[in-house]
Amino acid sequence: MTIDQETAASTDRLPAQTVRVLAVLLVGAFVVILNETALNVALSRIMADLAIDERTAQWLTTGFMLTMAVVIPVTGWLMERLPTRTVFTLAMSLFSAGTLVAAVGGGFPSLLVGRIVQASGTAIMMPLLMTTVMELVPAHRRGRVMGTISLVISAAPAIGPTMSGVILQFLPWRFVFAIVLPIALAILAIGARQVPNLNEPVPVKLDLVSIPLTAIGFGGLVYGLSQVGSANSTGMEVGLGAGVVGLALFVWRQLVLQRTDEALLDLRTFTRAIFALSIGVMAIAMAVLFGTIIALPLVLQQVMHAPPLSVGLLTLPGALLMGLLGPVVGRLYDRVGPRWLMVPGSLAVLGSFGLFTQVSVSTPWWELLAAHILLSLGLAALFTPLFTVSLGALPPHLYGHGSAIVGTIQQVAGAAGTALFVTLMSTVAAAQPAGTPAEVALAAGARASFLTVGALWLLGIVAIVFLRKPPDSEDAPAPGLH
Repeated sequence: MTIDQETAASTDRLPAQTVRVLAVLLVGAFVVILNETALNVALSRIMADLAIDERTAQWLTTGFMLTMAVVIPVTGWLMERLPTRTVFTLAMSLFSAGTLVAAVGGGFPSLLVGRIVQASGTAIMMPLLMTTVMELVPAHRRGRVMGTISLVISAAPAIGPTMSGVILQFLPWRFVFAIVLPIALAILAIGARQVPNLNEPVPVKLDLVSIPLTAIGFGGLVYGLSQVGSANSTGMEVGLGAGVVGLALFVWRQLVLQRTDEALLDLRTFTRAIFALSIGVMAIAMAVLFGTIIALPLVLQQVMHAPPLSVGLLTLPGALLMGLLGPVVGRLYDRVGPRWLMVPGSLAVLGSFGLFTQVSVSTPWWELLAAHILLSLGLAALFTPLFTVSLGALPPHLYGHGSAIVGTIQQVAGAAGTALFVTLMSTVAAAQPAGTPAEVALAAGARASFLTVGALWLLGIVAIVFLRKPPDSEDAPAPGLH
C-alpha cells in the first residue's frame, strides 16, 4: 500500500496508516524519554543508599546522554540496513533490558550499566521517529506534527521528575524502573506487530573507526567539564584534550568518507546555513533544559528540604504546559514562521533565569514555580520551530543524517549542560567560608550556575533573530508501506 501525498494535501489530513505509524512511534518515544530524567528526583536517595557523592551520581544522567550521543549516529546506518519494524523492536528491547538491569541490580555499577543499555534503546527511537515524519509528512503539515513531537521531546523529560516524585513518596527508588518495565514490554509487543516496514534495506557499510572517535570526542569533553573545579585537574586536562582531538579526527574522517557517501554522519548538512544556526541554538537550549531539570530538584531537596512528592508536583505545571503548547505552537509556526514565536520565547527563558538567580534558603516555593513555568513557556515556543526549521532546511537525501545530528547535539549539549550545572554548583558551594551551612553553600552554587547559563543564553537570543522558515518546496515523494 502506498501513501498518496496529493490526497493528504487536498484534505489537509494525514492518511490513517501514517497516523497509526506515528502514534506507535510517539508512544514508544514518550516512554523511553520519560525515563531519561525520571531518576533526577531520586538522586538524593540513591546517593544516600549507595554511599556516592554528587559528582558520581550525576553520571547516571550524564552517562545516559553520552551513550545516546555515541549510539545516535549509528541509527542512520541501522535505518538503511534493517527494516523499520526490526529497528523499532531493537530499540524497545534494549530499553526494556536496561530497565530490568537497573531495577534488580545490586550497586552503582549495575545501575550505571542498566542506564547505558536503556540509553542505547532510547537513542534509536528519536531518529527513527524524526526521519519517519520527514519522509511521510508533507512540508505544509510538518509544523503541526513537529508540535506533537515536541510534546514528547520537551514534556517527557520534564514530566519524568514528577512521576518519580510520586513513586518515591510511597516506594523505594528502584520502583522508578520497576513500574516502567511492564509498560515498555507492552509497547514492544504492540509495536512488533503494528509498525510497518517503510524501507527497502540496503547492505551499506558501517565505518567502525568513526564510532570510537565519537565516544572519545564527546565523552572526553563532558568528562573534562565534569572535572572543572575538582582536585583532579589532570583528569580535566586529559578529558578536554582527548575530547578536542577525538572530535577533530571524527570530523576529518566524515569529510573524507562523505566523498563516497559512506560517512557515519554526513557533515554536508552544515553547509545549509539555517540548519547550522538552528543546531547552535538547539545546543544551548538543550543545555539549559537538562541542566535545569537536574539542578532544580537538587535545590528543592537539599536547599529547601522539600520532600520528593513536593518536588514532582512543583515541576508538573510547567511540564504539562510545555506539552500542551506543542501542537498550538506547531500550528502557529505553519502560519507565521519561527521568528514571531522564538524571539518572545527566548526572552521568556532569559527572564526565568533572572528569577532562578535569586534562589536562597528563604526563597518562597511559588517563586521557583513561577520561574519554572516561565522557562517552560519559553522552551515550548522554541523547540517546535527549531526541529522544523533545522530538518526542513535539508534536501530529502540528508533527512536521516540531519535527524541523527539533531539527536546527537541534543544529548551532547544536555550532558554538557548537566555537567556544567553540577560542577559549578559543587565548586562554588565548596568554596564558601568554613562553617557555612550546607544549604546556604549549595544555594550560592545554584545561583552561580543559573547566572552562568543565563549569560550563555544571550548568544542563543542573537542567533534566533537570523532564523527563517525554509521553503515548502523540499517535499519528498512518500515511500511505500511494506
